[in-house]
Amino acid sequence: MNANLSVSKLSKELVDKLINNSKEFNVLIKKGPLDCTIIDAGIDTKGSKEAGKLIAEICMGGLGIIELEKTSTFLKWPLETKVSSKHPVISCLASQYAGWNLSHEKFYALASGPGRAIARREDLFNELNYKDQFNFVYLVMEVDKTPPKEVIEKISKDCERDPKNIILILTPTQSISGVIQVVSRVSEVGLHKLHTLKFPLENVKEVSGSAPIPPISNNFITSMGRTNDAILYGGNVELKVTGTNEEIEKLAKNLPSTSSKDYGKPFAEIFNNYKGDFYAIDANLFSPGKVKITSLDTGKVFIEGKLNNDLLDKSFEYEEK
Repeated sequence: MNANLSVSKLSKELVDKLINNSKEFNVLIKKGPLDCTIIDAGIDTKGSKEAGKLIAEICMGGLGIIELEKTSTFLKWPLETKVSSKHPVISCLASQYAGWNLSHEKFYALASGPGRAIARREDLFNELNYKDQFNFVYLVMEVDKTPPKEVIEKISKDCERDPKNIILILTPTQSISGVIQVVSRVSEVGLHKLHTLKFPLENVKEVSGSAPIPPISNNFITSMGRTNDAILYGGNVELKVTGTNEEIEKLAKNLPSTSSKDYGKPFAEIFNNYKGDFYAIDANLFSPGKVKITSLDTGKVFIEGKLNNDLLDKSFEYEEK
């Protein structure tokens, strides 16, 4: 892991591109509380596929390559996101992971993006041993309203930056921008599960992943269910790692979503079965459906899990009433 890389500095060009071409990307630029900058990518505007792709790259701190491509893997769902990074730990865990709780009263948000590595308010950063320094704070929130000033005050305090230097990108789950930036977390979901399984992060050298883009829905539960299912049942992640064959084989068997007791139903149904308690769901479920892990030491390849076309069809065609 190259601790000299600045995810915020690398993201600046991408954020500037989004701001300077806001009409083309169909996003709105406006001033928020305490004179911060809000980039609305789906609340009072529709957003776009291209905006979703660019926001996903911002989430990865400029260290990920994302392409939207036609696929024949899922006949009914021909568009997929393809994500890759040669800096998997920094791009996925230090930047893209939605781990910073920025909730206040009735506003709930888990922030992702490079600004997390400036604030370092999560225990995860003690393990990553990574800290970023930059004048601007870039964060992405999967929300449908502007954060209150108390949230901006917290970001400003924790990052030790003037609120004028805070840029927040808002992507509701019910927007095309939101759908694409969430599904483009397919590799990050794999890395996060790998971390919970206590596989050494320093052994992970490259990651790539793909997942189908579901249709958008105006219903939050439906849209949340579809974006999760795109990864749980349609996500395909490849890792290049070092370590013993025994360690890698164990990782491969435990990494995919098929290892979970809750596997086998659309996520919206699972969520409702647990009465909306996200944390009651088996944590092993939050993983890509299929994994391929290559040992850089021996060349041996381990493949586990599966892509579940039938469940994707059921999920993507279901609409919460």
